Amino acid sequence: MAPNESDESTIAEEADDLRAGRRKAARYVVPVAVVGVAAATIGLVPALADSGDPDLPKISAQQLIDKIAKSDVQQMSGTVKISTDLGLPDLGGLENSPVSGATKSGDGSSADPSSKITELATGTHTLRVASDGPDRQKVSLLENAAEYSLIHNGKDVWGYDSQSNEVYHSTASGSAKAQQKRDVPATPKDFTEEALKSVDDTTSVTVQGTAQVAGRDAYRLVVKPKQSGSTVGQITVAVDAKTGMPLKFTLTPSSGGSAVIDAGFTQVSFARPSSSTFDFTPPKGAKVTEDDKAGHGRAGHGRAGHELKGTDQAPGSGKDLAKGADGMKVLGKGWNSIATFDTGGKGVPSGSEAGGQFGGFLDSLGDKVSGKFGSGTVFKTRLINALITDDGKVYVGAVDKAALVKAADAAK
Repeated sequence: MAPNESDESTIAEEADDLRAGRRKAARYVVPVAVVGVAAATIGLVPALADSGDPDLPKISAQQLIDKIAKSDVQQMSGTVKISTDLGLPDLGGLENSPVSGATKSGDGSSADPSSKITELATGTHTLRVASDGPDRQKVSLLENAAEYSLIHNGKDVWGYDSQSNEVYHSTASGSAKAQQKRDVPATPKDFTEEALKSVDDTTSVTVQGTAQVAGRDAYRLVVKPKQSGSTVGQITVAVDAKTGMPLKFTLTPSSGGSAVIDAGFTQVSFARPSSSTFDFTPPKGAKVTEDDKAGHGRAGHGRAGHELKGTDQAPGSGKDLAKGADGMKVLGKGWNSIATFDTGGKGVPSGSEAGGQFGGFLDSLGDKVSGKFGSGTVFKTRLINALITDDGKVYVGAVDKAALVKAADAAK
């Protein structure tokens, strides 16, 4: 067994960084954005089985976090697998619903990155990823006899769906390119950076042994909430001993059972990818959709909190629910913090009121609750839960149902 250091280290992020991370909770407003959080927290399945714990020099938790922060891998390529178990119902029949963010009619394109989000919200998927600096990245989703690719090369962002032979094209500004890089998590590093923003004095951070991931030696960083009531049980990150890049990210829920997120490379190389990797020309006969709306920036983003197609038509949609997000407050501290705001309107309609597939989706996610605050519905995943009261107030966080009801009662 490799030497390791398991003494607990308390890591405190600056207050501004922590608050910025908490503000992202506004993206988790359900029912529409419950799918968004699924996409935002998509992980990559564990890499191939460990082949023995490597013998590495001792390192403290603080030193390992510093190593992650200083990691600056510019060139890499590899294969990852995505497996997510948020406890969501099957989304396979919702491709054309307001929840999915995808439509097959009008100006919609199956190559639009936002149309692929819900495919990653459940199940297991294989990705090929490549990067050559901040201006060139490629992520390909491999499906049965088909492939979807998202390619960023300089000012151009291309989405291509081989199954439908459709192409989506966007021109990214400098700021949009930087935003794209942050809004489309494709490696364990993306998920690790987000997780570490939540580390404060309510968190236990330790180094617990070593591992091998995709043939590379790594340290195991373990992050746990000290508080009870959080839906997060433990986060384990395998950190490449040489480069400091996270190779594997696993989030297990406090409720037990399988991991909500399992993230890992099955193959990785730090050699510069061939420049041709990022070349793209629309195939002959392909339908090309141009996204030329100033500031819209949908192609190349596909972000979890992004405006989804169809939300204008959906009662109680994420767009409606987020109207009051500017007045959001944060209750509590650390992993048990709860974001709350008033939408200024009514709560989410019942399934019968919403009707159709969307109504059935709402019913499958929601639990009716009541208390001093009145009554409402708790929309749940195995990670993020949200209470929407009948008078339009929203309470959301990585906490259990009881914590949300308690917060709503206390606010009365």
